[in-house]
Amino acid sequence: MATFDEILTIANQLANQGKKPTVALVKSRLTSSFPLPTIIKVLKSWQHEPEFINFKEEKSGKQELAAKNLEMHQIELIVEKNLTPIKLELADIKSQLAQLIAFNNINKK
Repeated sequence: MATFDEILTIANQLANQGKKPTVALVKSRLTSSFPLPTIIKVLKSWQHEPEFINFKEEKSGKQELAAKNLEMHQIELIVEKNLTPIKLELADIKSQLAQLIAFNNINKK
């Protein structure tokens, strides 16, 4: 979710470019959706601060950990999906090898 700081940062960037920060311009540059009434409210109270132009979205430690855990789980699923055919082929090769060994043992007698 975007924060008020992101709206203010975008407004300052637009003003620094000589553009009037409108609701539509700000909304089009937000990294995530934000209710229009909130954007309007923030812009009504906004005052140009030319130096306030860098927004960094902060994540809590729990959010970062959850994101990393989700990413690891997705990687595990991809690896497992790609390994399944290899595992099946290896099992088939082992079975064929066992049959070949048994056949050779029978023919030796």
